[in-house]
Amino acid sequence: MENRFERCATGIPGLDDVLHGGLLSGRFYLLDGNPGAGKTTLALQYLLEGVRQGERCLYVTLSESRDELVAGAKSHGWSLDGIEILELISDDRDLIGDQDVTMYHPSEVELTQTTRKVLDVVERFKPSRMVFDSLSELRLLAQTSLRYRRQILALKQFFIGRNCTVLLLDDRTAEGPDRQLQSIAHGVISLDHKPPTYGSALRQMQVIKFRGSDFRSGFHDISIRRGGLEVYPRLAASEHGSQFKRDLVPSGVTELDALMGGGIDRGTATLIVGPPGTGKSTVALQYAAAAAKRGDHAAIFAFEETKAILLARAAGLGIQIEEGSEPGQVTVRQLDPAEITPGEFAQTVRRAVERDHARIIVIDSLNGYLNAMPDDKSLMVQLRELLSYLNNRGVATFLVAAQSGLMGANMRSPVDTSYLADAVVMLRMFEHAGRVKKAISTLKKRSGPHEESIRQIWFDADGIHLSEPLVALRGVLTGVPSDEQRRAEEPDKRPHVRIDGA
Repeated sequence: MENRFERCATGIPGLDDVLHGGLLSGRFYLLDGNPGAGKTTLALQYLLEGVRQGERCLYVTLSESRDELVAGAKSHGWSLDGIEILELISDDRDLIGDQDVTMYHPSEVELTQTTRKVLDVVERFKPSRMVFDSLSELRLLAQTSLRYRRQILALKQFFIGRNCTVLLLDDRTAEGPDRQLQSIAHGVISLDHKPPTYGSALRQMQVIKFRGSDFRSGFHDISIRRGGLEVYPRLAASEHGSQFKRDLVPSGVTELDALMGGGIDRGTATLIVGPPGTGKSTVALQYAAAAAKRGDHAAIFAFEETKAILLARAAGLGIQIEEGSEPGQVTVRQLDPAEITPGEFAQTVRRAVERDHARIIVIDSLNGYLNAMPDDKSLMVQLRELLSYLNNRGVATFLVAAQSGLMGANMRSPVDTSYLADAVVMLRMFEHAGRVKKAISTLKKRSGPHEESIRQIWFDADGIHLSEPLVALRGVLTGVPSDEQRRAEEPDKRPHVRIDGA
């Protein structure tokens, strides 16, 4: 069915993706949302795309003046040249209510002055794209729901056969969703924004209805910045896949590779978990640097650490990193959990994989990613989809998760993601011989064998070092191990008591 109709690009790539190519030309669409949700911004981008394609574009405004529209466009760096603007700010006489206000239809008698101006301009200008802003003013003029519905129906009938794609804007001033209006329109796009306790508002978009075509259902994150509105389509891992060789990804540290059974398998996710200060980020950084040294591209997304500190720490450990988006280089992106949405983050990761061909992805850390989420349930669903996508693309993913506490067996993670990971590497601090040391072990590796031992790990200017397996210590993961070999070699100092007659 989709191939029977010509598509009308919206000028927003993410929205065109959600709509499977764009709006169907010559149809009647409703764009609704609360004030400030981004309706006018989206509508202007839609018309500007038409101008780029050489189409006639008309903006009819009953709510904002021409100067306000021009000022809003200028804030995004746009010029509205090429867009015909019809400014119809209603005067008091239109709102008195002592006259019938109807829309023209062959069976109707008269038109209001405001409506006549709109249709006259359409007749004369013959636009291919039109925006009507907004229906709330038209609802006031109609005064009754019956007359309002008749006006919308008449307007829809007027555009039949005129090859004009119409976008109607509504700010939800009616009590509850306008179901009558939604039933008349060929498609309904809804914009929402929710202010959090702290940080930028969470903006989302949903296509409620789209006659004659399939579309990507559900909520999709959006953002409004200078340059316009961006849509981040909900990630569906099943739609993305590629052929790849499932070979091993070594770290460049012989003992660490031995602990992992030769390396990490490509197309798997590895969770590196442990308390703060144990070296989780450094281990993940080593894999990224080793991949770049082999000629691959790696991308690091840092939620916790600043980019400058991360690069300085790598240099201090002898880990050489050349920044960039080319093969043999590492991209380091510092992210603010309060300013980025999960959908935008997934889109950023996709861009690193599909545009820059990243073969190693490091997310540091899951704690920061969790803070970017509105609730924990959404975290697990979206994280699973993101990891499945990366696995399908043959990417080796490293997730860093910090546990609360420093020592002992009662440390907890902010969220249990171990079941999502294909491999789990755990780091611990332990006390031994009057010093606090660090240990590393592999708890799980679905794709192959791995060492079951525990090794000491330490870091210096020459990089990462691992000891031989700690076979003589017991209880390392508890934080206070016992030295079994030393206990065996120590003489028994307990007093010997002789009992006569025994």
